[in-house]
Amino acid sequence: MFKDLFQKKRRYATIPSEQAAKTGQTEEGERPKREIPEGLMNKCSKCGTIQYSKELEKNLKVCPECGYHMRLNALERIGITLDETSFEEFDAEMISVDPLQFPGYAAKLDQQKMKSGLRDAVITGKGFITGQPVVVAVMSFDFFTGSMGSVVGEKITRAIEHATEHRLPLIIFSTSGGARMQESILSLMQMAKTSAALSRFGEQGGLYMSVITDPTTGGVSASFATLGDINIAEPGAVFGFAGRIVIEQTIRQKLPDDFQTAEFNLAHGQLDMVVHRKDLRSMLGKLLEMHAVKGGF
Repeated sequence: MFKDLFQKKRRYATIPSEQAAKTGQTEEGERPKREIPEGLMNKCSKCGTIQYSKELEKNLKVCPECGYHMRLNALERIGITLDETSFEEFDAEMISVDPLQFPGYAAKLDQQKMKSGLRDAVITGKGFITGQPVVVAVMSFDFFTGSMGSVVGEKITRAIEHATEHRLPLIIFSTSGGARMQESILSLMQMAKTSAALSRFGEQGGLYMSVITDPTTGGVSASFATLGDINIAEPGAVFGFAGRIVIEQTIRQKLPDDFQTAEFNLAHGQLDMVVHRKDLRSMLGKLLEMHAVKGGF
């Protein structure tokens, strides 16, 4: 009896009846015609098409109707990109603290960990892509909008230094809302730190491929995201420094509808290629094989 009383009930998303859809209200005593378990369906934020979540996952979270590339978190990205069971994570225990005692920041960090299941906005490590060894850093927008704090910058810098020391190619998958304001100058310092590490990596002849995903803005776009030897983006990915509204208000001009999209940046020389998600793993594998040198670099 007590077990039944406290048993957790399944949550459902309901589809109202035709009467409820027309009036916005449900008739007294009327039950919803259909109940759908929460998470079973997914709606494309671009075209509005509703699809089964499992089918969408099989399609790598790309809408089959309009081709919109939905966001992946870092774990999903690693799962579809690196060879199975090959990934070894770096600095897994490193977490952000509240160095400036910013009001509410410590509580927000705890909330973000619970919500995303991640320790911070980037996961770094090494593994293989189609049999080619590589060091990777994968950002995740669902942790504090992928904002770059001191831990994000430190983990990425350490990954770059590992690639330099062991003479391995490097791939960084970027997605970010910019620098993390709660860490102020400690966050902004990461732009210079990561860029300097990449400069040393390049001087040693290392290959760095930057993969830009939606969205990549602010300090991340102004540092390591656009410093690749090869810069790649997914279709429709938005990236740039300042936001569209800020730019329009500053220059007092209307910007093109496709401004800051991957396709716009490709046409204006800011990218080397735009690659569909289903082709990205094989493309990265081919590029790694093409540039591979026995013994590293």
